[in-house]
Amino acid sequence: MTFSWPWALLSILIIPLILGIRWWALRRRRRAAVRVTSIALVRSALPGRTRWIRKIPPALFVTGLALLAVGAARPQASVPVPQTAATILLALDTSGSMCSTDVDPNRLTAAKKAATDFIESLEGGPRIGLVTFSGSAGLLVPPTDDTDALTEALDNLTVGRGTAIGQAMLASLDAIAEVDPSVAPTGASPDPGSGEGHAAAAIIVLTDGANTQGVDPQTAAQEAALRRVRVYPIGFGTTTPAPMVCENTQFDGRGFGGWGGGWGGGGGFDRGGRNIRMIDEPALKQIAQTTGGAYHRAENADELKTALEALPGSFSVVNRRVDTAAAFAAGGALFVVAALSLSLWWNRPRTPTR
Repeated sequence: MTFSWPWALLSILIIPLILGIRWWALRRRRRAAVRVTSIALVRSALPGRTRWIRKIPPALFVTGLALLAVGAARPQASVPVPQTAATILLALDTSGSMCSTDVDPNRLTAAKKAATDFIESLEGGPRIGLVTFSGSAGLLVPPTDDTDALTEALDNLTVGRGTAIGQAMLASLDAIAEVDPSVAPTGASPDPGSGEGHAAAAIIVLTDGANTQGVDPQTAAQEAALRRVRVYPIGFGTTTPAPMVCENTQFDGRGFGGWGGGWGGGGGFDRGGRNIRMIDEPALKQIAQTTGGAYHRAENADELKTALEALPGSFSVVNRRVDTAAAFAAGGALFVVAALSLSLWWNRPRTPTR
C-alpha cells in the first residue's frame, strides 16, 4: 500500500494526545473522590457493566480516529483489473503435420475446436486476431471483437507445406500495430519511451513442430520484446507416430503424395507414412523467455483447452493502483459514530428504582 499524502499520517498523533488527556482527567477524578459510609449507595452508583465492557466505546473511538488518519493520507492499493482493451493475436500452425491423428480426430480439428472455445470465452473482452502459418504466414482476421468472423475463419482452415514460426510472429506484430499505436510495426524502430512494462497485447503461437523456413523465431522474438509484446508458445501433439488423415475441407487438393516426405516441416515420417515430427521445445521456451511470456505443452485436446484457458489471466488482467481513501474514511466514521452512540446510551439518565 502506498500513500498520495504520506505527511497526513502525522494526524494520527492526535490519538496519544487524546489518551493522555483522558488519563489526566481520570487521575484528577480520583483525587476528588469522596468517602461514603453506605455500601448500598456505592453499589447503586456503580454502572451495571463489567470493566472491559466500559472500555469498548474508547477503543472504538480510537480505532475510528486511526482509520480517519490513514484515509487522510490517501492510501492506494494495487488490485487486479480486467483490461478489455487488450489485443490478442492467435497464430495457428497449419502445416501438413497438423493432420496427424495422434490427437483425435487430428491435430488441426482439435486445435480449431480449442481455439473456437477460447475465442467464445473472451467474447466482449480483448480484441482477437487470427494468423495462420505453414510455409508462409498471413493475417486471416484482423483484431476484432466479431466472434462470428473469427469462428468462420477457423472453420475454413486448410493445411500447407512448411512451418514459418518467425514469420507468423512478425505478421502478428504488424496486425497489433494496426490497432495499437503504442506498438511499432516491424518496419519501424520502436520508440524507447513508448511506455514501461508490457504492452496491452500478446501473441499466442500454437505449433506442432519446428521452424523450417523464413525468419528465425529468435529474431522475431527480439522484435516482439523491443515492442513489449509477450509471446506465449504452445507445443501441441505427441511424439507417438500416427497416421496422417485430413478431412476434405482441411486439404487444399494437391494430395499427400505430391508433397513428398518433407511437406509437414520440422520432422518427417516413418516408412508407414506416419508423422514422427518433434516439437522444438528449446526454441519455443527461448521465445517465451525473450518476450516475457510463458511456454505451455499440450499433448491432447483437453491439455490444449486448459493451456488456452489459463492464458488470458497473464495478459488481459493488469494491476492498477486504486484510491482506497473513501473506504478508510467510511470505516473510521462508522467506528466513531458507534463509539459515541454506545457512550450516550450507557450514560443516559436512569430512573431510580424503589
